Amino acid sequence: MSIIKSPAIKLSGVRKEYGDMVAVERLDLEAGQGEILGLLGPNGSGKSTTIKMMMGLVKPTGGSIRILDIDVGKDPIGIKKQIGYVPESPRIYEFLTALEFLDLTGDLYGMDAGEKKQRIGEFIEAFGLEGREGDIINSYSDGMKQKAAIISALMHRPRLLLLDEPLRGLDPKSARIMKDLLHEMASQGITTVMSTHTLEIAQAMCTRIAIMFNGRLLALGTMEELRQAASMPGSGLEDIFLKLTGTGDLTPVVEALMK
Repeated sequence: MSIIKSPAIKLSGVRKEYGDMVAVERLDLEAGQGEILGLLGPNGSGKSTTIKMMMGLVKPTGGSIRILDIDVGKDPIGIKKQIGYVPESPRIYEFLTALEFLDLTGDLYGMDAGEKKQRIGEFIEAFGLEGREGDIINSYSDGMKQKAAIISALMHRPRLLLLDEPLRGLDPKSARIMKDLLHEMASQGITTVMSTHTLEIAQAMCTRIAIMFNGRLLALGTMEELRQAASMPGSGLEDIFLKLTGTGDLTPVVEALMK
């Protein structure tokens, strides 16, 4: 495996139970400064739960999580100030305008008024919300709501990004801006953990990829390391993912659906 220097994220033996169900089991995971770590897995594999535990929104049943050398369990408020978070289904204040929502977000992060105004204006223009920033968010399309959620996660210059399906619903221009932003932020030492079902995006963007299955870490590494683990030299991430999760041959399923 690759050697990680100065880990921005360190999960040690993390476990999460919901009653009798184990959502995450004995998870050990690190991400270095400036790394873009892809978090992949089938529905119900524990990806979103893991991100929520990193964010301090869900308390682990066992194990420890350190983010930017802060124990999340001991200082959940302090760590939130350092993180930009986009959940899978953003629930933002839909009866505020986008400007009101972003202004409130900046205040919660303690941003300087001048910087806040400048950053909001720059992001509004970049993501094509000019002319609609004064509209109630409830009137927005899902893609526009996603843009507002992304802006709220980036405007305070976070040191770490936790993104759950961040490109969902974005138009091609906004998706490209987001990809380029993440790479530029990585070059400045900002770490990103990104959960996605779009394997092409993960393969193209991520420094390393973690594959979760049934709450456990199934594989972790660069694309070349994953190819070696799957004994599939030259293969793409989709084929590797399907093999490692035991769903490689889907022909019988397709044939059954066509009957």
